[in-house]
Amino acid sequence: MKCIAIDDEPLALSQLSKYISRVPFLILLRACPSASEVVPLVMSGQVDLIFTDITMPDFSGIDFVRSLHHPPMVIFTTAYPEYAVEGFRLEAVDYLLKPFDFQDLLRAAERARRIYVSKRFEAGKNDTLFIKSDGRLVSIEVKRICYIESMSEYVRIHLEKQDEPVVALGSLTKLEGALPAHFMRVHRSYIVNLHKIVGVSRQRIIMDRKVYIPVGENYRESFNDYISRRCIL
Repeated sequence: MKCIAIDDEPLALSQLSKYISRVPFLILLRACPSASEVVPLVMSGQVDLIFTDITMPDFSGIDFVRSLHHPPMVIFTTAYPEYAVEGFRLEAVDYLLKPFDFQDLLRAAERARRIYVSKRFEAGKNDTLFIKSDGRLVSIEVKRICYIESMSEYVRIHLEKQDEPVVALGSLTKLEGALPAHFMRVHRSYIVNLHKIVGVSRQRIIMDRKVYIPVGENYRESFNDYISRRCIL
């Protein structure tokens, strides 16, 4: 997803930019101290997600979002919790209260990614993917994908009721943008279909009796949050 970062405090803007650079599915188009500087860029339709402070001297983050006829997704960042209600009235994806750490931002970014992918998936009705493998195009039903693993410059797509995976040249990051919201990156080398999980044990995801997938440190909080929201006992 292409994003911009706005904060009038140089240190806060620098930290925000560093955090964004660590998220594999985010591309930072611009980081600037003023919302007015990025209006043309946002109006061009190139921006998928905005990270913006709220209290800024020239143009508040809330006023900025209100001024946009078709705003992209927004994550507000601020030191003032009293703005939270107004932020969510504008249908913000999330609201990060300063000081926040990388895991807080990653969790918010993952929520935005899910919304982004779901909208693209529904709009395109992509229930089938075509993957180049062994010199030909292979048709893959998305619902059959159990998990995907990265092997250097290749990916291995493991399918339900199929012993051998489909192997293709490419990256997990590129595949993330083509998969619906019930697929989650849980490790730098793995994407899993959340609907195919059998269980979780000691920070490992059980896909079946033979497959255990580790949960990476940078993805642990988002995955645990997903599990905790669905744990009823």
